[in-house]
Amino acid sequence: MCSGRVDLEFILRAFSKGADGVLIGGCRLNECNYITHGNYDALGNVFLCKKIMGHIGLDPERLRIEFMSSSDGLRLVEISNAFVKQVKEIGPLGQSEGIEAKVLKLKLKAATQLVPYIKLVEREKLRAPFKSEAEYHRFFTSEEAGRLINELIIDKLSVSQILLHLKQKPQSTAEIATILGLAPSEVSRYMKSSSRQGLVRYDVSRKCYVLAHGG
Repeated sequence: MCSGRVDLEFILRAFSKGADGVLIGGCRLNECNYITHGNYDALGNVFLCKKIMGHIGLDPERLRIEFMSSSDGLRLVEISNAFVKQVKEIGPLGQSEGIEAKVLKLKLKAATQLVPYIKLVEREKLRAPFKSEAEYHRFFTSEEAGRLINELIIDKLSVSQILLHLKQKPQSTAEIATILGLAPSEVSRYMKSSSRQGLVRYDVSRKCYVLAHGG
């Protein structure tokens, strides 16, 4: 299967199922067997997923992509062994990052729910028009890419997490900030925006936020 078909949702689902690490293998860059250069799509997905992982508190080094040919059997073994060793050193998913299992589950669910939107944004705004790994790295680590990712994806991911938590029970700005590891000012900004969109409302009697519908 072409590595370009490794959807972002597949990666997030693997972590949701408890995988401590995900290793993606693709054919060598510029040597695509299908002439679609899907391995570059996979590379872009990995860079993007690492950004998302960092935002929700997971170590981005739990995700890795490597490119090799069908004759690189020994290299595959070396890479696999090295990655397994690295993941073991990082430790169990979530536990090593100090994230409760319940909270991590909601964080990954929030990210997974946004995948269709993220794919649309990636195609329109974050599809790197390059054909080298170094250029992809420069693009995804640039200030411009960081700004776009924060504005188009990270903000929506934060709101998605907040809505999932409010679905469980009403919470104050301070409580949400503590759970998500965000500054209260950030949470307040998200709540004001979500309130204007009719997603949440402030319950004066309970002094907390609730979902606008069903809260």
